[in-house]
Amino acid sequence: MAKTLLSTMNNIAEGFGRGIRKEFARFLDISQSSAREVKSMTYVFEDLEYTTLDKIEELRDKTNAVIGLTVGFIRHLKKGL
Repeated sequence: MAKTLLSTMNNIAEGFGRGIRKEFARFLDISQSSAREVKSMTYVFEDLEYTTLDKIEELRDKTNAVIGLTVGFIRHLKKGL
């Protein structure tokens, strides 16, 4: 999971490093888009029978949680803009 969401994490770090709230929110948006790409890949994993369905569903659940948290954080930041 950690490796799969590496792009998401890196976008958050890059946005935070900018030190500007508006820029951070923008990079969080990019980050949640990266997480959605990960979720999309789980359907490919399923079609290719890359791993068990239980593991794929676990990854989808965790990815959905990351998306939800990130979107919530974006909303919080944008309230102050």
